[in-house]
Amino acid sequence: MAELKARTACGDALPIVIGAAQLTELDLGPVTSVTAWGSQQELSAAMKAAHGMAFPKPNRSGSKNAARCIWFGRNQALLIGAAADASLGEHAAIVDQSDAWCAVSLSGEATEAVLARLVPVDIRRAEFKRGHTVRTQVGHMPASITRTGPDSFMILVFRSMATTLIHELKQAMQSIVARRA
Repeated sequence: MAELKARTACGDALPIVIGAAQLTELDLGPVTSVTAWGSQQELSAAMKAAHGMAFPKPNRSGSKNAARCIWFGRNQALLIGAAADASLGEHAAIVDQSDAWCAVSLSGEATEAVLARLVPVDIRRAEFKRGHTVRTQVGHMPASITRTGPDSFMILVFRSMATTLIHELKQAMQSIVARRA
């Protein structure tokens, strides 16, 4: 009988360090889609009571302890790093998404230059501050990008696109190094 072994979305492809940018895979823990079906104010109050953070406003994210909640579309957010409290089910559809996403961290001094080659959004620090998030494209892939620090971003794509994301980001990282050489 075959022995099955769990693999992460990126497998052994990461980490990658090229020039002033580093790409690593993130272990997000539980990932839950939270889609409001009633009053967003009531859901926000329930989120605050259960997880210590409100339902995020559009293009924003919040965090408390190891948990993070990121805006993911109209009336939708992803709760990351904590199992969703059952009380949220009174106000929203709660769906486990833990195995559906590839999550990477792009960090270092060159991150904005790397992403500028792939993302049609102004992600410069002056416009896209810590805690800002956006649903956009990375190359040709739908993605979610959240600024997690001055020089770091969390990038989420569908798990099936992990290899393509790594390839695209690696090429952009190499192009930054080649341009400075």
